[in-house]
Amino acid sequence: MQASLTGRASAAVARAIGGRPQRAVRLGLSANWRQFTLLVATNAFVGGMVGLERAVLPLLARDEFGIASKTAAISFIGAFGLAKALTNLAAGWLSERFSRRSVLIAGWLVGLPVPFIIIAAPSWGWIVGANVLLGVNQGLAWSMTVNMKLDLAGPNRRGFALGLNEAAGYLSVAAAALAAGLIAEAYGLRPEPWYLGIAFASAGLTLSVLLVRDTSAHVRAEARLLAQDAPALSLRASFARGTWRDLHLVGISQAGFVNNLNDGLAWGIFPLFFASRGLSLDKIAVLAAIYPFLWGGLQLATGWASDTLGRKPVIIAGMVLQAVAISAVAFADTFAAWLAALAALGVGTAMAYPALLAATSDAVVPGERATALGVYRFWRDGGAIVGALGAGALADVFGFNVAIQTVAALTALSALVTTRALRRPSVIMEVRA
Repeated sequence: MQASLTGRASAAVARAIGGRPQRAVRLGLSANWRQFTLLVATNAFVGGMVGLERAVLPLLARDEFGIASKTAAISFIGAFGLAKALTNLAAGWLSERFSRRSVLIAGWLVGLPVPFIIIAAPSWGWIVGANVLLGVNQGLAWSMTVNMKLDLAGPNRRGFALGLNEAAGYLSVAAAALAAGLIAEAYGLRPEPWYLGIAFASAGLTLSVLLVRDTSAHVRAEARLLAQDAPALSLRASFARGTWRDLHLVGISQAGFVNNLNDGLAWGIFPLFFASRGLSLDKIAVLAAIYPFLWGGLQLATGWASDTLGRKPVIIAGMVLQAVAISAVAFADTFAAWLAALAALGVGTAMAYPALLAATSDAVVPGERATALGVYRFWRDGGAIVGALGAGALADVFGFNVAIQTVAALTALSALVTTRALRRPSVIMEVRA
């Protein structure tokens, strides 16, 4: 009788995560490598969706819709960032109440119309609206690939797992940015570059529906293993903790905010800045790609480094490097110098990005992780709105150099705040069977 009950329970767990009956749910990258690999591929398609815009959309605003104001030209980033930030906040909470997989699929359903809208848009308002949908797509789909990988990995190798996730996403951002720029140089800004978006969304949705399994059973297994099966905080309580009550989490949130403030600058202002200096679209595409390329690829190493050295030193060093690199962009006046500065910006961002996500995960119990990461990602992606629109307004009034140097100074200040706010480097829990 006991064996029969155990067998039925095992089969029920297997059905809950979307597969054949298994004897037990196991944590770890090696035990779950097939699903982990599928999620890496899925996040590559998520990154590709947003990468298409990096070299092309600011120039589309200027050349096809005649928008001269830099603030108006990058309004799509504000719409994208606001939609993504709010969706991030809700995504973790939704996944705790429904399932990670269902939220992931919903994200792809929202993202599928985006390239079609951009291809057919008769006015700039349609482009802005498409970016609201893209923000929801990114908030749901990218959030779930983060959470599902953490669920599978367990507590020992969070930094490395997140490095793999973010590397896949941002390498795809870089590849898509470069491809879209080269296609636009050869064929025009519409419609050809956006055919890639149709392919990315279709592939991501297909993988999520047919092959990706839910990870709820892994969350429960980790909670039991760590004796941390306490009830999760509500969204309101988790938001308060990450926004003002817990200095450690507040320090992480503000650092993430500034990291994406820098990204808003790089995404919205840098292409216009380089175009004003006479660079061709293919060279702008290379500059738009090198930053996320290094940001993505190096996270394989920097995520592992944060597991080994601790989160705090990796985060602070990355933010200092970002501040220096952004300042160097304003001082430079040759393609080679800009390429070097953006490469340094990519390295600095790669250092901070997975370590900030892992530091948030370290600070909460497994049942609260998705909601706490949603709060962190809300503040992080809110930075893109301020970075794009704030830098655009400064550039309209004072010029590009003032806008860029202001962001560099804010990044240096954030590094100092992070030094004071974060507690000692996180100790990675050693869990032995």
